[in-house]
Amino acid sequence: MSISLAPNPATTPAPLPLELSAAAGGHRQPALPTPLRRVPRWWRDFSGALLWGLLLFVTALWVAGGGLASVGSVGGFLTTFGRLTGLISSALLLVQVFLMARIPLIEQAWGQDRLVRSHRLVGFTSFTLMLAHVVLITLGYAATTPLGLWGTIVDFTLNYPGMLLAIAGTLALCMVVVTSIRRARARLRYESWHLIHLYGYLGAGLALPHQLWTGADFLSSTVSTVFWWTLYGSALSAVLVYRVALPLLVSRHTRLRVVDVRAEAPDVTTVTVGGRGINELGAQAGQFFNWRFLDGPGWTRANPYSLSAAPTDDTLRITVKHLGDGSSRLAGLPVGTKVLVEGPYGRMHAGVRTRPKVLLMGAGIGITPMRALLEAMPQGSGDVTVLHRISRRADLVLADEIDQLAAERGARYVIVDGHRVPGRATWLPAQAAHLTDVEGLLQVVPDVVDREVYICGAAGWMAAAEAAVKGAGVPAAAIHIEHFAY
Repeated sequence: MSISLAPNPATTPAPLPLELSAAAGGHRQPALPTPLRRVPRWWRDFSGALLWGLLLFVTALWVAGGGLASVGSVGGFLTTFGRLTGLISSALLLVQVFLMARIPLIEQAWGQDRLVRSHRLVGFTSFTLMLAHVVLITLGYAATTPLGLWGTIVDFTLNYPGMLLAIAGTLALCMVVVTSIRRARARLRYESWHLIHLYGYLGAGLALPHQLWTGADFLSSTVSTVFWWTLYGSALSAVLVYRVALPLLVSRHTRLRVVDVRAEAPDVTTVTVGGRGINELGAQAGQFFNWRFLDGPGWTRANPYSLSAAPTDDTLRITVKHLGDGSSRLAGLPVGTKVLVEGPYGRMHAGVRTRPKVLLMGAGIGITPMRALLEAMPQGSGDVTVLHRISRRADLVLADEIDQLAAERGARYVIVDGHRVPGRATWLPAQAAHLTDVEGLLQVVPDVVDREVYICGAAGWMAAAEAAVKGAGVPAAAIHIEHFAY
């Protein structure tokens, strides 16, 4: 059957054909999904309150240490506010480490998309305050000594304990920040960017001796000293536990290995891994793991791939488009290859659902988590609509599986094909240029305002789709979207 996006014929000549699917490929038998687990709403409120409480407590320590008592002179004013910017910068830097540690409570409360945005905001804020700290402290000390500006800089560098390490840490953080700027990031491969980004840990570690050996606010009271040592120790422990120890223990327990590799298209590969106790991982359909396949060079770099099928007691499945060295080599994985995983991560799952009706919007390879959600999501007939956006029919991936699942579950499956309108940020194809994004969406899903919406695809397409969904009246709390662009 077919559906048309037909505007007023007096204003537009060409309807947009939307065909319910058919494509090549094998169908995976429906799995017994992991029991649905809801994410408590208080987790987000609690973690947000912790952040603000941390910053307020750091400021209170600064006040208790005489922070407001030294503002009577120019040098004192610059120095004391240099101390404050340094303290807030250090606290935010450690918040960055906690975010990178992927603590389950924080990750499940906020999800990949919100954490990435928070990571960027907190990171650039911390870096800016760190630069302000360096400038204000240097000018403040220079204003109170006969050494002058350059003499003060030399004195700091050579005579203050831990300062050379702090300079090295600052340079490492500068490298991370520069490569995080969108234009610079776009010129790097994911593998290179990820390796450089790890220097953030080094930068935080090298700054510690300077702060603890010479920082007045770290040494002014027992409470302050215990607080900062505890904060640094907690950050280090979080990284070691959640990014190192736990993934190793999980992988050792499950003993994951590749059990099947299948080409879905010349540039798309499906990999199924098997092991014991996979249900104990707590993965839900739509979530992602960071994957390492121990097949040779490059195994140390983890890549995030979403599940393309509901997890079973002994298997996990991903379907990946070849976009770089890491993804391209999956096509040649030997069966039996050992696998290490971190996760599961993300809020792209049924546990965040608040409405009975759902719209699953996937573009290109972004359809893979939608296929998993369709398989596992509790639903009645007509509750779920899957909107599959492709540029051309040759780009269809997993369409036959989705078609069969939709038939089994009473869902509606719609394929929208065609290249996007040139020069326009839109989710629609060129043949629907006569429609606004909201009009096109309402013709495909007239009751979208009453639905929970999940969106996955290329960054530009997701932005346009999200804007259309919001424009149709869906509240932000009912929209779930995760970006995987680094």
